[in-house]
Amino acid sequence: MSSFILSQILIGFAICCDLLSFQFKDRKKILVVLLVSCLLIGIHFILLEQWTAAALAVVAALRFLVSLKTTSKRTMAAFMILAVIITAATYSGLLSLLTCCGSLFGTVACFSKQDKRLRQLMLVGTSLWLLNNILIGSPMAVLMESLFICSNLLGYYRFYIRPPQSPQS
Repeated sequence: MSSFILSQILIGFAICCDLLSFQFKDRKKILVVLLVSCLLIGIHFILLEQWTAAALAVVAALRFLVSLKTTSKRTMAAFMILAVIITAATYSGLLSLLTCCGSLFGTVACFSKQDKRLRQLMLVGTSLWLLNNILIGSPMAVLMESLFICSNLLGYYRFYIRPPQSPQS
């Protein structure tokens, strides 16, 4: 089996995690499922030799783990600095900058105390990762980010836009 095919299979599993993540209301449950997804995504990028994206995905998994315990702005800043350092060390052009920006939005999102803000910022960060995945030609990763955006929007609608359902009499 080629590295490309294996990378696409791993993204298939990450898709399942992503679809599940934003159907939870609880911030911690969202973060745990995203942690698993990021590990799978990181391996996917390693197989595609996209080193900045791979390193940032692994850091994102660590970031989700840490943000389960704290929403400290100092810790958030440390992860943002780490993302910039990784990007500088692995820089290979526009794609590196794109993934760095996506990572920075994701970092602010996961250190947000409210799931509503987490969802809003993840939407921006995910859109940047979607563009990256289009440009590197990973069809399953494009599908994953597209479905992630849809799942996020569906969850946002369910919890914040749709009027509360009144009990049936």
